[in-house]
Amino acid sequence: MLTGEDLVEEYRRTHQGSEKLHERAVKTFAGNGATHAVRVLDPFRPYITRAQGSRKWDIDGNEYIDYLMGHGALILGHGHPAVVQAVQEQMAKGVHYGENHELEVELAELIKAMMSAAERVAFFSCGQEANMMAIRLGRIFTGRKKVLRFQENFHGWADELTHEGSPGVVANEVNVIPFNDLNKTEEELATKKYAVLLTEGGGAYVNGRVPIDIEFARALPDLTRKYGTVWVLDEVVTGFRDAPGGWQSVVGVRPDLTTLGKCVGGGLPVGAVVGRTDIMEAFNPMTPPERRIPHTGTWNATPLLCSAGVAACRLYQSGEPQKKARQIADYLRERGNRVLKERDISGRLYSRTVVHLYLGPIDCEPSDDTMPPTRDMKKLMNPAMEPVYTRLCLHLLQRGIAVAPKGFYVLSAAHTTEDIDQTIDAFSDSLDAMIEEGTLGEALRVR
Repeated sequence: MLTGEDLVEEYRRTHQGSEKLHERAVKTFAGNGATHAVRVLDPFRPYITRAQGSRKWDIDGNEYIDYLMGHGALILGHGHPAVVQAVQEQMAKGVHYGENHELEVELAELIKAMMSAAERVAFFSCGQEANMMAIRLGRIFTGRKKVLRFQENFHGWADELTHEGSPGVVANEVNVIPFNDLNKTEEELATKKYAVLLTEGGGAYVNGRVPIDIEFARALPDLTRKYGTVWVLDEVVTGFRDAPGGWQSVVGVRPDLTTLGKCVGGGLPVGAVVGRTDIMEAFNPMTPPERRIPHTGTWNATPLLCSAGVAACRLYQSGEPQKKARQIADYLRERGNRVLKERDISGRLYSRTVVHLYLGPIDCEPSDDTMPPTRDMKKLMNPAMEPVYTRLCLHLLQRGIAVAPKGFYVLSAAHTTEDIDQTIDAFSDSLDAMIEEGTLGEALRVR
């Protein structure tokens, strides 16, 4: 059993090629050699050379069951044949025409067919750009400036989207209030000074590490309408992951605007704002200049992106990929929670097709394991637990399981029960090793 410094030494020994690349990377990339915060790990994450289905391989030949899945973009898994074929064929035809083309129309029509609230569609390069534009649309439509957001809801790194108090951020028109507090939300909206209420689909942080209260979500359409605020639902993560109609179709809400990304592109970078025709009239060239947005963007709806998006969205329409991902996520939670209980570890796996691991005090035992065993946001987002999640991440990587350091598992339709069985073996072994080396923490032991 690998424990203590032996784990790091063995990891370095089996990842020599990755270490050499990391040594090159730290001389160029300021983020400790990484190009995304989730890809930072001590001593380093593996450098991947190829991926297929639910698995990927690094430069040293190590194989991993992948639970990052393109940061949530690959619900079909890596290299789905339909997407690969579409992209290969389009690459030969051209990646960028600098003109309108049929594929962009087809992709938009597929989105409209699946998401009833999508009366109009506008494309961008990524989900963050879509969120930025949704705020601007709301300001033009309402004539107001202020933005209302919820604690721990993540919408990107731009000034008016990122976490409150982040260094270098100027967001004078943004107010961040407690999540799931309907009274406080109405109190703020009643001032009639907010252009936009921005909410993350499913709950705060990657599909609901802090779940949204369903009745709270269902109250938002009427509440925002009452006070003249545009409700923007950020489904960059959840769009077409939870269902063909997105998370909004699961809970039965209709936002004014929805932002999309990730799954829409079938693995290629994409963003979209969809929603009410009257709000999106700002893009109409016939709209008066003082209320008009000239919508530019070199990478908006390129033929290559749209080829992948069309291929993927055709598959999403049936709901089968989402169903498969949900079933395999259910299996992971069921088996993983059994492991935690058998070892008297205070924690649970919960949520939907992005499964979150919570380690901390158990305040309740929900009948539905999509919900966490506490509703205390401070416990769910406890920064003091990050070293434990990071240590577990390293243990799992050495055992062929690639997860994010923050402790979440992104499932896809490509994952199998055999993948989960292998993952649970590695999970069990990793927890046992952490108990032996003392890195799990006595506070997490029930007895």
